[in-house]
Amino acid sequence: MFETQQLITSAQWSGVATIVCLVLAILAFVFKWGIRFRLVGITGFMGVLTGGIFALSLGLYTRPSIPGAVHYSRIFDTSADRVVIAVAPTVTESQLEATLRQAAADLYSPGRLSQGASNLTVRVRTIVHPEPGLSQPLYLGEIQRSLSVRNDEQATIKIDRENLAKLPKA
Repeated sequence: MFETQQLITSAQWSGVATIVCLVLAILAFVFKWGIRFRLVGITGFMGVLTGGIFALSLGLYTRPSIPGAVHYSRIFDTSADRVVIAVAPTVTESQLEATLRQAAADLYSPGRLSQGASNLTVRVRTIVHPEPGLSQPLYLGEIQRSLSVRNDEQATIKIDRENLAKLPKA
């Protein structure tokens, strides 16, 4: 699998080759070479190829894997600045913090910024059953991260230790 930097380098070299083909095509027209129309086709193909490689380099991004994060499900998403995820009621505080960081990294998208918000808030909840037939949602914490910075080191995590204490012990 190619990495983003390799694709950017490939796009640059392909761009240079496209420019060379363009210069050759222009020279072919000036000097009325017999292969001038073939060079136009080659130049067009190289332009499309260069654009495709460059576009591919923009789309590839491998999300980081945070150690200790547990599986979560996205429950609610405004596609702008608010997301709610759900975790199992057996989660620990360290797992909760790692899962919040993982969700914030996974759910980051520059497209959310166009919705007018500057921060993404990811809240985490679980469902507990205090008695048979009764389900109660518990919000365990949240993380707020910037939408303008891909790797936000200034993300703030708030964990509700009071609700965390209400979880059943494993």
